[in-house]
Amino acid sequence: MSEATQTVLTTQDGRPLKASLRKALRREKMRALLLIAPLLIFVMITFVAPIVDMLFRSVENGIVADTLPKTVQALATWDPSSGKIPDEDVFAALADDLSVAVKEKTHTRLGSRLNYEESGMSSLFRKTGRRVKRMDDGNYKEQFIKIDKDWGTLETWQTLKQFSPRYTDGYFLAAVDAERTADGLQMKPEKEQVYLFLFGRTLFLSIVITLSCLLLGYPIAFILAALPLRTSNLLMILVLLPFWTSLLVRTSAWKVLLQQQGVINDFLVWIGVISDANRLVMINNQTGTIIAMTHILLPFMILPLYSVMKTISPSYVRAAKSLGATDWTAFWRVYFPQSVPGIGAGAVLVFILSIGYYITPELVGGTSGIFISNRIAYHISSSLNWGLAAALGTMLLAAVMLLFVVYDKIVGIDNVKLG
Repeated sequence: MSEATQTVLTTQDGRPLKASLRKALRREKMRALLLIAPLLIFVMITFVAPIVDMLFRSVENGIVADTLPKTVQALATWDPSSGKIPDEDVFAALADDLSVAVKEKTHTRLGSRLNYEESGMSSLFRKTGRRVKRMDDGNYKEQFIKIDKDWGTLETWQTLKQFSPRYTDGYFLAAVDAERTADGLQMKPEKEQVYLFLFGRTLFLSIVITLSCLLLGYPIAFILAALPLRTSNLLMILVLLPFWTSLLVRTSAWKVLLQQQGVINDFLVWIGVISDANRLVMINNQTGTIIAMTHILLPFMILPLYSVMKTISPSYVRAAKSLGATDWTAFWRVYFPQSVPGIGAGAVLVFILSIGYYITPELVGGTSGIFISNRIAYHISSSLNWGLAAALGTMLLAAVMLLFVVYDKIVGIDNVKLG
C-alpha cells in the first residue's frame, strides 16, 4: 500500500477529519432535536397520549377481576355450556368479594359496567350490596337467589364469566352490533342494530358534504384566482368572514333559516314557488345537516383550491386556445388537471373535518342526520360507557386511515398540495 493511501486527513488540532465531522453532525442533530423538543412533547401529550389511552380503554376490562377476585378464580372451573348455574363455592366467594366491595363502594361501579352488557345488572348489584352484610354463614346459593332471582339465572353468570378477563373484545363487538352468547358470536336483533348504520350514514353524508363543498368552492376559487390581486383579496375577506363568527351562532342561524316557518320557506311562499300548506322540511334531517355543514366547511375547500389555482399561469390556457382549443377543451385538458392537487387537498381536509363533526349534526340533524360522533359524545358525557365510546372512536380512526390509504392509491398523496 502506497504512502499516499495511508495518509489520514486530520484537523488543525490533530484529530481525524472523519471523526470530527461525525461529532459535528451529531452536535447539529442534537441542536435540531432540542429546537423541536417542545413541539414534540406537546404533540405527544395532546395527540399521541389520548389516542393510546383510547386504544387501551377500548379493550380494558379489569373492574370485574379487581372487584370480584375470588369469584373470578372460582368461575375459572365452571362451564357455562353445562346449562347449570355455579356451585356453592362460587356463591361463597361472591359473598366474600361483595362484602369487601360494599365497604370500598366499588360494587355499584361494577354493576354499572356489567349493565352495559346485561340489562338489570346495576340494580342487581345495588340490591345485593344492601343485604350482603346480613347474610348467614353457609348456604350462600339459596340466600343469593332469595335476595334476587336473577342470581339463579344462567344469563347472569354467563355475563360474569364472559367479562372476567382483564381484556375484552366486548366493546368492539357492541360497536359492530354483535354480541357473544352461549351459542357463540351473533349479531344483535335487527331493531337493536345502530352503530353499523350510523357508520354508513356518517361516511355517506361526509362524502356528500365534500362533493357539495367542491361544487360550490371550485367556481369561487376559480374566480378569485382570475381576478386582480386587490379585488381577490377583498373578496377573500368574505370567504374568511365565517371564521370570525362562532360555530354555534352559525349553526343556530341555520335553524332559523331552514325551519318551516323560517326565512327561506317564507321567501319561497312569497314568490309562489311553494304553497303555504306545502312548506319544505329542511331542518332536523339530513338536508339540514348537509346544508349547514357545507356552509361551515366551504372555506376549507376554497382556500386550498385558491392557493393552487393562483400558481397556474394563464398563458397555458391562452396557448391552448391559440392552437384551436375551445374554452371548454382548454379548461378541461389544460387548466383542470393542474388544479387537481388543490381538489385533493381540499377534499381530504373537508372529509376528515366532516366525519368527526358532532355539534352541527346534533343541532340541525334530528334523528336522521346525526353522525357516529354524536353517539360517541353521548357515551362519554351521558351514559358514561367510555369503553364503547373508545371502541367507536378507534373504529372511526381506523376507517379514516383506511380511506386515506385508498385515496393515496387512487389519487396519490404526492399530488395533494396547498399551494
